[in-house]
Amino acid sequence: MRNLGDLLKRLTEHKVQYVLVGGYAAAAHGATLVTQDVDICFRFSVANLMRLQKALADLHPVHRLTPQRLPLLLTPKACKGLKNLYISTDGGILDCLGNIAGIGDYASVRQQSESIDLGFGPIRMLTLDSLIKAKEAMNRPRDREAVIQLKAVRERKGG
Repeated sequence: MRNLGDLLKRLTEHKVQYVLVGGYAAAAHGATLVTQDVDICFRFSVANLMRLQKALADLHPVHRLTPQRLPLLLTPKACKGLKNLYISTDGGILDCLGNIAGIGDYASVRQQSESIDLGFGPIRMLTLDSLIKAKEAMNRPRDREAVIQLKAVRERKGG
């Protein structure tokens, strides 16, 4: 059974530095979108990548964009130069992004995030306004739908 919330719980328990972005963040803000993956803005340091690998180890992580679906086997040398990781696990799909359209790198995204509690401890998530900005910058059909819903959420909240 795929449980996207469990992926976030694992990352949080292993002290992985990330900010929740994408469809799961939109749903957490109150949009009625369905998502099949977890998108995070990720701090691409060797230590953080090693924590990520440890957090996912028993979920059989593989690189989902390689035809061979190679196992996730990170070494300090292999970590150098990574900017994105697209991972499939027994628990679901996790996209680790080094840059978010309309926002910037991990440090910029973190500055535009807020702490929320999803029941297993606090995590960082893009603010509603920043998520709208990122979705507008992506401008794909599903992002345009998300923007409509997120703006309606903001209006309901009085923003």
